[in-house]
Amino acid sequence: MKDKGGKAAKTLMIQGTTSDAGKTTLVAGLCRFFAKQTFKVAPFKPQNMALNSAVTSCGGEIGRAQALQAKAANVALDVDFNPILLKPNSDTGAQVIIHGKAISAMEAAQYQDYKKTAMYAVLESHQRLSKQYQLIVVEGAGSPAEINLREGDIANMGFAEAVNCPVIIVADIDKGGVFAQLVGTLMLLSQSEQQRVVGFVINRFRGDIALLESGLTWLEQRTNKPVLGVLPYLHGLDISSEDALVTQQGKTAAHKIRVVVLVYPHMSNHTDFDALRHHHNIDCQFLFAKSPQIKAAIPACDLIILPGSKNVIADLQFLRAQDWPQDIAKHLRYGGKILGICGGYQMLGKHIFDPLLIEGQISSCHGLDYLPITSELQAIKTLTNVQGQLHLKQKNVTVTGYEIHAGKSELLIRSDIVTKPLITIDTEEHGLVSEDDQVAGCYFHGLFDCPEALQLVMSWAGENVGQGVSIDELENIAINRISDACEQYLDMDKIEALVNAWY
Repeated sequence: MKDKGGKAAKTLMIQGTTSDAGKTTLVAGLCRFFAKQTFKVAPFKPQNMALNSAVTSCGGEIGRAQALQAKAANVALDVDFNPILLKPNSDTGAQVIIHGKAISAMEAAQYQDYKKTAMYAVLESHQRLSKQYQLIVVEGAGSPAEINLREGDIANMGFAEAVNCPVIIVADIDKGGVFAQLVGTLMLLSQSEQQRVVGFVINRFRGDIALLESGLTWLEQRTNKPVLGVLPYLHGLDISSEDALVTQQGKTAAHKIRVVVLVYPHMSNHTDFDALRHHHNIDCQFLFAKSPQIKAAIPACDLIILPGSKNVIADLQFLRAQDWPQDIAKHLRYGGKILGICGGYQMLGKHIFDPLLIEGQISSCHGLDYLPITSELQAIKTLTNVQGQLHLKQKNVTVTGYEIHAGKSELLIRSDIVTKPLITIDTEEHGLVSEDDQVAGCYFHGLFDCPEALQLVMSWAGENVGQGVSIDELENIAINRISDACEQYLDMDKIEALVNAWY
């Protein structure tokens, strides 16, 4: 990339023909590739919709995809990497987060009217990054060819037109119909939008590339756009997903312990459990339930985990509709353990109050009553990176993670209950362990990313599972694999030349 210093950053945008076409991974790969070339690179996603977020050092939140891409670029997290984050809390509504801070909950139609204001925030962030970096690699959202969403678009071509940047479109050949995806997407764009598309990338190809070459030639002739490369299907690439749960598949070794994570409609921060999925001695299963009418009983296991939630009361109602409280009670009678994280921690208490209707339309409900706490949702969200000591089985280990929650939980003082903190942070007690040592909960995300903490929790649940993998290390390996694939299979010289020519 020319002109490495003294000028505003150049911007390259990656858009996709569909969701999950490979935009996130391609941006991560390009960020790592250019960072290796000593360029100062920033990832950027104008608008993200996800229930999984990361906390920045300034106490803001951004989508986890942008946190991954920042890691690929070797830069610290910044709220400007993802100026608009939408966190769905119902089928039609979402919490709107601007520059890392929640401003309000909006229904979809209301947010459509708000997009003009949101665009100012997007352009403000892009302008700030342009002054700090040499290259900004942008990830689009979904597809630019969604006709019903094109008016007032800020996530795809609306943004690209506003900042006048070139666009590469990526398509997933593994799903089939890749030529229809690319040609159809291009044809549904306006003339000016078509002109800023500088080329295509085909993702997840398996087989003999010679069999694809005639199609690539046809595509270039049909569209007058170059195919900038064909990325192979990277087997075993397990990189943190924003929303799609990556379920454990193909493990054949005998497991020492079985963990079941309950999945409810507004489950958040499922990346908390990546380390469990990767551990060779842990059988970690996500329990899905299709509807209240089609119930899924909790299978026999050692540990049940109640994860975070973006709508705790609604998800607790869903949990009850599945008859899971009865399964949980049976699990405890047989000596099993239960761990609640964030929203799951609130569910384990006596009451949950939402007087401001922050997450939904129900102001209060009874909890599962396993921990002596009440929780109240508040307008100001807690967003902080934390380090503390985990206390279980009369042992202490250091844990590093983050808190991201709208609720505050208070202990019910009763003379007949002896409470024990689960975690201590700066001498303050956080979370609880029940008097009978079977139920525990806290607001702490990223608990299992600490190998020693994972071992201690599994030991508490009944088994010594041994040393686990480092999620940080696994992510770096995955990012480098993507970057190496970009270098090998994409025409990086041509991509650089196209970007330089644009500016």
